[in-house]
Amino acid sequence: MTFRKKYDVIVIGAGPAGSVAARFAAEHGASVLILERDREPGIPVRCAEGVSHDGIAPFIDIDEKWIATTIKKAKLVAPNGEELLMENNPTGYVLERRLFDTALCNLAAEFGAELLTKADAFDLFKEAGEIKGVKFTYRGKEEIVLCDVVIAADGVESRVGRWAGIKTDLPLEDMETSVMYQMTDIDVDPDCCEFYFGNEIAPQGYLWVFPKSRTSANIGLGIAGSSALKKKPQFYLDQFVQKHYPAGKINYIVYAGIPTSDTLNQIVADHIMLVGDAARQVNPITGGGIVQGMIAGSIAGKVAADAVKERNFKTKFLKRYRKEWNKRLGKTQKTMYAMKEKYLGIKDKRFNNLVKAMNKIPKDKLSIKTLFTEVVKNDPKLVIEVARSFVVSKFK
Repeated sequence: MTFRKKYDVIVIGAGPAGSVAARFAAEHGASVLILERDREPGIPVRCAEGVSHDGIAPFIDIDEKWIATTIKKAKLVAPNGEELLMENNPTGYVLERRLFDTALCNLAAEFGAELLTKADAFDLFKEAGEIKGVKFTYRGKEEIVLCDVVIAADGVESRVGRWAGIKTDLPLEDMETSVMYQMTDIDVDPDCCEFYFGNEIAPQGYLWVFPKSRTSANIGLGIAGSSALKKKPQFYLDQFVQKHYPAGKINYIVYAGIPTSDTLNQIVADHIMLVGDAARQVNPITGGGIVQGMIAGSIAGKVAADAVKERNFKTKFLKRYRKEWNKRLGKTQKTMYAMKEKYLGIKDKRFNNLVKAMNKIPKDKLSIKTLFTEVVKNDPKLVIEVARSFVVSKFK
C-alpha cells in the first residue's frame, strides 16, 4: 500500500454536495482532493434531475448546456384524475446531471481542488483510533492519502459515515424505494412538471413526469419502503406507462433508495463531516436533495477550511457546521419531516377533495405554500411552522 501526498481536506464523492464542499474548502485556503469512484462526476444518474433556479443560482452561473428544459408550471393529478395546475411558481429546471455535476466539479478545480476519478474509497486510515486519512483503490492498487478533515459525500449508502462509527441507518418508513424510466417517443409539455398521487398509483409516495424535451421525459415514482414490501415500485410505474405512454420507448432505467427522514442526529465527529444524502439532508416529502446538498456542502467546506486554519479538528469545533445547517435548512427539514405523514399519508378521498378545493382558489393566489398550508390546516402548530420556515427554493 502506497502513500500519496497529504491534503488538508479529502472529499469522498463528486456529486453536487461533494463538489460544492470541495470548492468552498479550496476557496477558503485549504488543499483539497476529491475521490470519485466512477469514471466521471454525475454518473450514474439516480434522481429526477429537477431543481429550482433560486436553489442553484447562488452556487454556479446558469448554463444552457446542462439545462434540458426550463419549468414554469406544475400539475398535480388527484387519484380521481382531477388536475390542479399551478403557474404561480418560481422558475425551475430539469438538468442534464452528468453535465451539471461536471460543471460543479470544474468550478471546484478552478479554486484549486484536485479530482481523482475511479478512486474507490474502502476505509478510513486511522492512527491510535483517530482519523488521519482515507484508504482507496486506484488502477488496481491500494493507496492511502492523509488529511486533517474528511468530508463524506458518498450518497445514501454512506459507507464513510459507518467507518467513522456514525449511525446512518434509517427505519424502513424513512426510506423510499424508487424506479425511473428515461423515456422517448412520447408527447409531454416541456415546461410543466407533473405529479400523480393515489394509493393505486404510488402508495405513500408520488409519481412524477419531468420533461427533458417535447418528446422525452424522466418518468418515475418513489414509494415508502413499507409499501414496497407488498408491490414493487416498478409494478406501479409499468402500470402508469402502459396507460399513458404505451408507444413510448425506455432508454434506460434507474433504481434508487431515497432517504425521507430528518437530518441524522450526528453529522460530525473528530476529523469528519457528512453532507448531502450521506447526512440525510433531503426534503422528506419530495425526496429532492440537490439544493440541500449544495447548501450543506458550502457550509461544511467553509468550516473545514476554518478548522485547518485553527488546527482544530475536534467534534466541538466541527459542530459549527451543524449549527449553521440548522439555521439555514435544518429546521425547515424538521418541519417537512413532521408534515410527511400528513402529506404522503393523505387518503385518496381527501386528496380528491383537496385538489377540488384548491381549484377554486384564484390562479394568482395559488402556490405550493397554499397547498401545504391546506394540508396541515387542522394542525395549528404545523401551520405556524410552515408559515415561519417556508421558502420555495428549499422545497425542491
